[in-house]
Amino acid sequence: MPRKATGSVIEPRDGRAWAIRFRAYGERRYVTLGTTEEGWNRQKAEAELRHVLADVERGIWKPNEPVAVEAPAEAPTFHEFASEWLRDGEPGWRSKTISDYRWALELHLLPYFARHRLTEITVEEVDRYKAAKLREDKLSPNAINKTLTRLAQILEVAVEYGHIERNPAKGKRRRVKGTEPCRSWVEPEQLPALLDAADAYLRPLIATLAGAGLRIGEAVALDWRDVKLGTGTLIVRESKTAAGEGREVDLPVGLREELATWRAQCPGSEPDDPVFVSRARRGHHARQTSRNVQARLATAVKAANRKLAASGIEPIGKVSPHSLRRTYASLRAALRDDPVYIAEQLGHRDARFTFRVYQRAAKRRERLAGAHLEAFERALEWAATGSGSHSGATLTESALSNGSAEMASQSREAEAPGG
Repeated sequence: MPRKATGSVIEPRDGRAWAIRFRAYGERRYVTLGTTEEGWNRQKAEAELRHVLADVERGIWKPNEPVAVEAPAEAPTFHEFASEWLRDGEPGWRSKTISDYRWALELHLLPYFARHRLTEITVEEVDRYKAAKLREDKLSPNAINKTLTRLAQILEVAVEYGHIERNPAKGKRRRVKGTEPCRSWVEPEQLPALLDAADAYLRPLIATLAGAGLRIGEAVALDWRDVKLGTGTLIVRESKTAAGEGREVDLPVGLREELATWRAQCPGSEPDDPVFVSRARRGHHARQTSRNVQARLATAVKAANRKLAASGIEPIGKVSPHSLRRTYASLRAALRDDPVYIAEQLGHRDARFTFRVYQRAAKRRERLAGAHLEAFERALEWAATGSGSHSGATLTESALSNGSAEMASQSREAEAPGG
């Protein structure tokens, strides 16, 4: 089946006329339309392009020399095209997205492909880049694949604009065999010791991460106006994903008590004051930072591990604030909440991650006994939301069984979202 005809509008530069570029009958074509003074603009040029492409698909378009000629200009370099792609996209992207894209471009793709014209980036050249990254041995396979995904994303636009015929970076064969990311957890039975080991400033933040499932950026961005202790909810106003932004999260009983105690003690509790502040700048109501939380969490983990060792419970490994988000999912799963509800609370678009947590939490609880089980039950009591807090959120046995089957079939199609 022949490829669908595509093309692009060329804006006038240096006094030149509007033009269109497209492929017709196996050749690249460049048709000059007219100048702005002659009444041509982008809207009119795009309409002309649509008409021409329709004629090409019907096989009735004919070159009209000297108007229709082969494109005289060379394809842009990857540096030129990628820079324009980044500049045009930045206004609509989140800051984290821009940072990720710049990392892939500036540190990896541009050093290799900058001087390549788009037509010179072939499948063979993409494989050479991949091999060069593997020889450097500085990036993990998954990180290399991220740069290849970005390359394919940019070249796909180049295909749409008619600069190249196909995307040489597209497809599984262009990727390195990836590795499963190592997910770190704070197990439910370890959570009580971690809360007890944290100081007065860190404890309510750890409680919020584990009890509400917030990302660290979402937690430190909270103001007191976002926390509704009376109704037992909080509003997430800032999130890295559209699905997470503006969501309402139910607070378990233990977390409501933690936040009520903290509000009575903390330096500032006006509606516009941050919920979590830095101890080092107590008098200034300075908002807590993600980096500071990571450092202080490591200290709390060390203290918690001494308590856990005395109780005969396995120690907490190397964790991050994000690990407590998985703790939240595990607690909710152990309490038999619906995976769809858990996903909505986490700000995920689908529930496959929470279905996996369900299976893990159920199997783990069956293996626990003694001090482990006692601490596990203590964490569940802390995480209980009370009757009526989220009506209809309890998962039935049949739903769990059906969800497990669905998860098994979907896992072959796409990896579940991260925690």
